[in-house]
Amino acid sequence: MHAADFYTGIVAELYGPLKSVAQDPEPYAAFVQEAGFSPALELGCGDGDPLLDLRRRGLDVEGVDSSADMLQRCRRRAREQGVDVVVYHQRMEALDLPRRYGAIFLAGPTFNLLPDDSVALAALHRIRNHLAVGGTALVPLFVPSPTPAERIGRVRTATAEDGAELRVSVVSEERSDSARTQTTVLRYERYHDGESTIVERPWVLHWYTRSGFESLAAAAGLIPVSVLEAPGASDLQFQLQAAGFRG
Repeated sequence: MHAADFYTGIVAELYGPLKSVAQDPEPYAAFVQEAGFSPALELGCGDGDPLLDLRRRGLDVEGVDSSADMLQRCRRRAREQGVDVVVYHQRMEALDLPRRYGAIFLAGPTFNLLPDDSVALAALHRIRNHLAVGGTALVPLFVPSPTPAERIGRVRTATAEDGAELRVSVVSEERSDSARTQTTVLRYERYHDGESTIVERPWVLHWYTRSGFESLAAAAGLIPVSVLEAPGASDLQFQLQAAGFRG
């Protein structure tokens, strides 16, 4: 299931209240400012974190996401907060926007939602084509850990603004080291006034080795100008520029 289809309906509704991690806007604000020129673009902006925070700071940042439902929530939050924001409904691997950007970034390892290397290569080509001369792309990656057995079936809950009870839990998980994928079946539940909505959807994460990602980037005309790797961890953060340009 593509992220565009995963983050729809009840899943988009429950995403904000039930998300386990909120992205710190500081490193992305610093990245945009260090790029030295505008505009900037957040890939996979979802319902607006950290995009709306960056806009409140006066930074010229636009957003793009493959989920129309998540963008609807982003626009609504922007109106509620009195923030002007420009967002586009497009898939990363088919990106075709009217501007070029001095900074392109993903807030967190959203790139891992692309299902395989061929889609990832297409996305990197589109990133390359949307970078302004001298622009830089920031792509965080990670290798997901298997869900511990004791967490299978464990329910995380939250309460919606209308008082509905919201739940999410892991139903099952399969992992393929050869394909570098982990597929987690998630159950989303909403209960309110005697009515219930329950859906189960497969959440697919695809990971990369450092050398494998560098090869994909090179094939798309991008070279790493910086790679941050946490010692003993599986997180990587690439800063990429068009081949032939060194800042």
